[in-house]
Amino acid sequence: MNEDAFNNSIRKFLKQVGVTSQREIEKAVRAGVASGKLKGNEKLTAKMVLTIGPIGLTHEVVEEIALG
Repeated sequence: MNEDAFNNSIRKFLKQVGVTSQREIEKAVRAGVASGKLKGNEKLTAKMVLTIGPIGLTHEVVEEIALG
């Protein structure tokens, strides 16, 4: 296994996850505030699940996102 290629590939994947996830969260929260579903001062519980089937990996992260 080429450690450099492996690490670069993981970093690229995580960067993509981070950037796209942030955009989707921001879009959904803004829509929630605009529609009145959210007031804008809540704490929202977010959960991200990473799975890689061939190696049997499931990793879950749960965290609160504060809007105000």
